[in-house]
Amino acid sequence: MNLDLTGKNALVCGSTQGIGRACAHELAILGARITLVARNESALKKVIDELHGLVDAPHDYLCVDFSQPDMLREALNAYFAVHEPCHILVNNTGGPTPGPITEANLKAFLDAFSQHLLCNHILAQAVLPGMQKAQYGRIINIISTSVKQPIKGLGVSNTTRGAVANWAKTLAGEVGRFGITVNNVLPGSTKTGRLDALIQSKAKKAGVPEQEIIEQMEAEVPVGRIGEPEEVAAAVAFLASPAAAYINGTNLPVDGGRTQCL
Repeated sequence: MNLDLTGKNALVCGSTQGIGRACAHELAILGARITLVARNESALKKVIDELHGLVDAPHDYLCVDFSQPDMLREALNAYFAVHEPCHILVNNTGGPTPGPITEANLKAFLDAFSQHLLCNHILAQAVLPGMQKAQYGRIINIISTSVKQPIKGLGVSNTTRGAVANWAKTLAGEVGRFGITVNNVLPGSTKTGRLDALIQSKAKKAGVPEQEIIEQMEAEVPVGRIGEPEEVAAAVAFLASPAAAYINGTNLPVDGGRTQCL
């Protein structure tokens, strides 16, 4: 099985923590040169040091805030004017604020669509010419199992993630002939800062210890535990590899079997 990413350039978004950081590590180990994308420059520099400790390669970063899509487009245009094309794009952005959909205001929807759908589209348009020229491209979107089964209390997120999944499926149908695949990875409960915040919020609302919420979550997962960011990153790395060339337009849950649909 060919998992070698030597000579490939990967743009990994939201890569200073959690799943994004784990993806950057895994892709670097397989030989890719990583460009980290996030808004916190000090955190970006820290992860760059980590990558250099793993593999001696010219990894770099792009500091940009996804709340400003026009600035993202400008930063990408400037970046690719002087850097080599990207072969692998990992779209990954922090989830919208939780809460029931009946209480969500319009700004919450607009912000979520802008930071997820619009920024994903801007990133894809920036990298597609280089991918097409190379006849090799992997666009991998970190979304959520809510694409298959809405999650209670995540109204804005459920709505936005579904839009991103349909965008990705449409894109996959248009670019496959150029050797470019587009797939979605759907993490279940995973040990990240966002999950910690959700656990704290649920525990506070229910008036119970956080450990009780954790145990409830684990009981919903057939494998009996919460996932690690590295386990999601392993799926991303496979989809980014030459071995996954015939996998296109899919939604891949990485959730320990929690999602109760096919």
